Amino acid sequence: MASIKDVAKEAGVGVGTVSRALNGKGSVSIATRKKIEKAIHKLNYTPNELARNLFLNRTGIIGVIVPDLEHPFFSALTKYIEMELYSQGYKTMICNTVGISDREKEYLDMLDRSMVDGIITGSHCLDGEAYLKQKKPIVSIDRDFGAPIPIVGSDHALGGKLAAELLLKKDCRKILQISGISPNVLANERHTVFEQMIKEKDIELLNISMNWNDFTWEAHYELAKEILSKHLDIDGVFGGDMAAIACLNVALQKGKKIPQDIKLVGFDAMDITKMVCPQLTAIRQNVELLAELSVNTLLDMVEQRKNVPHRQILEVEIQDGKTV
Repeated sequence: MASIKDVAKEAGVGVGTVSRALNGKGSVSIATRKKIEKAIHKLNYTPNELARNLFLNRTGIIGVIVPDLEHPFFSALTKYIEMELYSQGYKTMICNTVGISDREKEYLDMLDRSMVDGIITGSHCLDGEAYLKQKKPIVSIDRDFGAPIPIVGSDHALGGKLAAELLLKKDCRKILQISGISPNVLANERHTVFEQMIKEKDIELLNISMNWNDFTWEAHYELAKEILSKHLDIDGVFGGDMAAIACLNVALQKGKKIPQDIKLVGFDAMDITKMVCPQLTAIRQNVELLAELSVNTLLDMVEQRKNVPHRQILEVEIQDGKTV
């Protein structure tokens, strides 16, 4: 294993010069730094983490902003982002905004002025201008801020199409769609496509929008109870996993048979969908691949590995269950 002495010898400089370059202390010319960097790569020398990051003018830390760590999707997304970053030598600073724009702004400003190399955001309640003003590299999940910030997401339009086809094939006559709408968010595409397909078949559709960024179980359950008590003839439901599961629970409490009386399709297909009985049929986002793509897109920018496309969209698929 190469030592700092080997690097100094290969670069034709003193050990003290290599040490100053690695630790960011003292004056080292650009030409000398390049010789040291070339020697490090040639010898495959691994300095300690702090020295390496100082040498590269990086901290080795990535900020991740999410709206609610308790929500199954964002919990899983954060887990896989952290795992992918760790595998590539980075640590993660997690910022949980709990759906509050002031918290998101405070975290964003803190990350931009401090110790991170870049930011991955999956939080959507702050005005887009706040992100466009930042100096750090940023990758957005599911929200399009415009050309300077690349977006990574799932094919929500396909998700809406698949969900509509599932319910239409079962001859549903009155369908409930539960959504949460925010500007420039890819999720809007699945709600729009779903609505178009249902209305084209002249099927009655009840569109209900939840408060944006309200991810609590209580909010989902109370909404499901209210809607299914007022509209006893609903025989089809499409919504996020938690919304669909809330409707499943309420329907069972009302003595409905699943899927004979009411059919339900979720979106996300997190593990929670496999823990209910009957198991929820859902449209699956590949959250692990979504995390991996987000991380690699950001690190391509941070490390200047290659140019990144503005928009990268992953396919979704049907997770078979017992509710359709």
